[in-house]
Amino acid sequence: MATIVAPHDFSAVEDAESLNKACKGWGTNEKAIISILGHRTAAQRQQIRLAYQELYQEDLVKRLESELSGDFEKAVYRWILDPADRDAVLANAAIRKLVNPDYHVVLEIACIRSPEELLAVRRAYQARYKHSLEEDVAAHTTGDIRQAFRIICMVTMFVVVLSQLLVALVTAFRYTGDEINARLAKSEAGILHDAIKDKAFNHEEVIRIVSTRSKAQVMATFNCYRDDQGTSITKKLLGEGGDHGTEFTKALRTAIRCLNDSKKYFEKVLRNAMKGMGTDEDALTRVIVTRAEKDLKDIKEYYYKRNSVPLEQAVAKDTSGDYKDFLLTLLGKED
Repeated sequence: MATIVAPHDFSAVEDAESLNKACKGWGTNEKAIISILGHRTAAQRQQIRLAYQELYQEDLVKRLESELSGDFEKAVYRWILDPADRDAVLANAAIRKLVNPDYHVVLEIACIRSPEELLAVRRAYQARYKHSLEEDVAAHTTGDIRQAFRIICMVTMFVVVLSQLLVALVTAFRYTGDEINARLAKSEAGILHDAIKDKAFNHEEVIRIVSTRSKAQVMATFNCYRDDQGTSITKKLLGEGGDHGTEFTKALRTAIRCLNDSKKYFEKVLRNAMKGMGTDEDALTRVIVTRAEKDLKDIKEYYYKRNSVPLEQAVAKDTSGDYKDFLLTLLGKED
């Protein structure tokens, strides 16, 4: 369930006027910006942007970028974008990191978004960057410009296979029904078992199963694997060096976790983002902003069960200022 509670009788014009007032003068009224935008749905935010453009002949996004700064500005910027356009921005930023491209973000988008949502992301990506998402994924997982990434992977073959997996996932259009084929699930669980046993993680059949089957069907396959082998496929991959092996192995494990239980996956992303001395603000912002209108309430419950601490309390401890207030608003915590 979502954590955002938005008014049904809001006025886009009134909100646009209030936001303009909050940005006028010598200082910016950040609390007013949080109060308005933190309680509006994606559709309402787009109406506000249109109203602002008509009233002031200015893009609200650009105005807010000029008024805000730091992690708070980044969080507001990502929140105010249309969800598909936001995912396009997140994917582009992730795959263009110079040293360590963050393929977890691409895998999240490819494996957790619905087929229609993923198609919208691909269209938004092409409209914004003038080339396709799959083109950029392929370009940034091969070629001489990724020599550092090749060293991490040790052999070029794994870079090529990683590219094949990512491209297959971002171009997939899965069936969304609940019907499953139990016989097929058992058969493909056997294929996955053989591939892992033989360390043939680059097997084309593995990529085909993970990238083309419906979520219901692939979950049935994972359940068959667990029943037949006495352990989950993700734990088996970890035992085979999943967190210390090739980038492809780690990407495969992430894809499976996203497909199998996205809420549990996001709980771990949040936990890791706030673990240790520093905070991964990018990951923290990404999960809260992208899930606030989806299933953030459920993720909060997962977090509490796993850590015995409310997510709001953990976020408040690891953040500060307007950034903290904005995240807490999206989490549904009111003053």
